[in-house]
Amino acid sequence: MREDIRLASRRVLCVFPKYSPSFGTFEYAYPLTNGVQAFMPPQGLLLIAASLPQNWDVRFIDENIAPASPDDFRWADAVFVSGMHIQRRQMNDICRRAHEHDLPVALGGPSVSACPENYPDFDYLHVGELGDATDDLFRRIANDPSRPESQIVLTTQERREMSEFPLPAYELIPLRKYFLGSIQFSSGCPYQCEFCDIPALYGRNPRLKTPEQVLAELDKMVACGLSGSVYFVDDNFIGNRRAALELLPHLVEWQKRNGFALHFACEATLNIAKRPEILTLMRDAYFTTVFCGIETPDPAALKAMSKQHNMVVPILEGVRTLNSYGLEVVSGIILGLDTDTMDSGEGILEFIDQSQIPLLTINLLQALPRTPLWDRLKRENRLNEDEDRDSNVEFFLPYDHVVATWRECMGRAYTPEKLFARFEHQVRETYCNRIAVPNSKQRLSWYNIKRALVMFSHIVWQVGVKSDYRREFWRFAWPRLKSGDIERILQVGLVAHHLILFARGASGGQQTASYYSARVPEMSVAAE
Repeated sequence: MREDIRLASRRVLCVFPKYSPSFGTFEYAYPLTNGVQAFMPPQGLLLIAASLPQNWDVRFIDENIAPASPDDFRWADAVFVSGMHIQRRQMNDICRRAHEHDLPVALGGPSVSACPENYPDFDYLHVGELGDATDDLFRRIANDPSRPESQIVLTTQERREMSEFPLPAYELIPLRKYFLGSIQFSSGCPYQCEFCDIPALYGRNPRLKTPEQVLAELDKMVACGLSGSVYFVDDNFIGNRRAALELLPHLVEWQKRNGFALHFACEATLNIAKRPEILTLMRDAYFTTVFCGIETPDPAALKAMSKQHNMVVPILEGVRTLNSYGLEVVSGIILGLDTDTMDSGEGILEFIDQSQIPLLTINLLQALPRTPLWDRLKRENRLNEDEDRDSNVEFFLPYDHVVATWRECMGRAYTPEKLFARFEHQVRETYCNRIAVPNSKQRLSWYNIKRALVMFSHIVWQVGVKSDYRREFWRFAWPRLKSGDIERILQVGLVAHHLILFARGASGGQQTASYYSARVPEMSVAAE
């Protein structure tokens, strides 16, 4: 569609909704940076913006950075929105504001693709991935930019090959205002974990971009000002192991050409620990973090949720293997499983102590539509639609006990003493196994030096002077300072500050216990 300039010219306002404050978006860290205001660029909507006909004007607003203004809506002929379940309220609010200007609003993305019935007020629903439905939407807007008399649902029947995707429109956003860069290599996952909606939405046979596309996206992000880290948002980086092996040498060479300007991170199943050929190349490409959905240390629970692939190697052995390749593990943990007991919280805390994983996203189980879990709980009449709850699951254990366990786990796992001890473990067992990257002109650019100085001054003042955990911070930071390892102080200082403050709010009942919860937190994230 991008080449079809015969369509009447239109002005499209792309608006990405704001996230509610959460554990995984690091809002508490932003005041310590040099102007970061959002977590990661919205890949899906940037792809749509890049796919618009060439003769169309596009304006892109990420409301995590700044809200769309009345002038933005007055400028537009149509509004495009995308988002996830957690952003449902915010998406509906964008629709309301657009309708105040009598603009047609099209909604796409994972939430509407899973639950189109949840969005009755939008004019167009785009269900599924980029494809024939996208072309149909563009034609309809070109032919008539007024609001249709009733809602129109467009469902993708023929998906566009990922190898034909355009480069996301990174030029439309201020990349330097994001905590991390993001990039997608594949879509889909071969596994069928009971709680996951990825196979239903995107399939079990991962679809792929070419290595050349990935490198072109990296080049474009760097040209648009990105520095620091880039996260591969693939649902499972090794969903197609052969493809990952083909991509990684290209990433190694790109890093060498670009002076190892970026850190890479990704999501992968824990059985990656059985793939030394992949891990070696990841280390050479300067992957430094991998998110693994460990979910629970209980083998019976893993079997019940169809996640036996986590038991290909003993979990703690798998974590140690990844650490030996310089990969810091980030883990997902779930509370509220049918196999949980009254003592499951203690088991999770013991696992945290044994694994020494610094960052674990502990969540209450949530049943997402189009998952085997949703289907099973619906049959068992165990879905709860009360939006004042942190989960839509009727647990076997008392609900209040599960929530109280989550609060206690958050409070105890993220005390400054425990957290900095786990980071100290990473210094000894993980960071030392990373490749030595050169002091290249890209890494030592004036922008990077200035950014590091600003961040260092903020961390020293806010954490090292003003915080009530400054003693634990300096116990970690002082040896790094003496050795000149400023980068470690910056990285750990930012992340630890967010985790400690968020966990305090969580243990005090001021945060929701599930990332997918529809309940509004009692207290918004603090600015300082």
